[in-house]
Amino acid sequence: MTVEATRIARTGRSLIPEALFDRLTARIAAEHPDLDAAMPTRIVDQALAFLGTVATATRPLGPSDLVDIGWHTFILYTEEYAEFCQRIAGRFIHHVPDDQEPSGGTPPTIPASTLADTVDAIAAAGFAVDEELWPCAAGNCNSKCSQCHAGCHDSPTKK
Repeated sequence: MTVEATRIARTGRSLIPEALFDRLTARIAAEHPDLDAAMPTRIVDQALAFLGTVATATRPLGPSDLVDIGWHTFILYTEEYAEFCQRIAGRFIHHVPDDQEPSGGTPPTIPASTLADTVDAIAAAGFAVDEELWPCAAGNCNSKCSQCHAGCHDSPTKK
């Protein structure tokens, strides 16, 4: 008889203390009152899973628009963000905006495959993926696909 082990994906929220997680979600809730009440928690969880994945990535990965809200929020807490980056990645994870002027005044766009690759990397790193926060993942793109509302990505240095 063969027993198949079930792999339980870890959450992004497990990467930081609960008090910090609560501060980040409260800030998002206050700054984005249009979001559903559960969304700030989901956003922070996925931003942390994204950053946990970026820690070992060998190529740039990009967040969805919603996940990027969590990344931007975390960066505001500079001491906690710097400590997190050092602990998780051994380096600072830079948020690199794309300063190129987009054509037609729209945000820079990336192929749905890039976000799908990011989602695949998050899952491969062992994190749970909240697919609703990744609208272009797995080819399910019913909205604009942009690396983030500022056209940003991470700056991996792992080789």
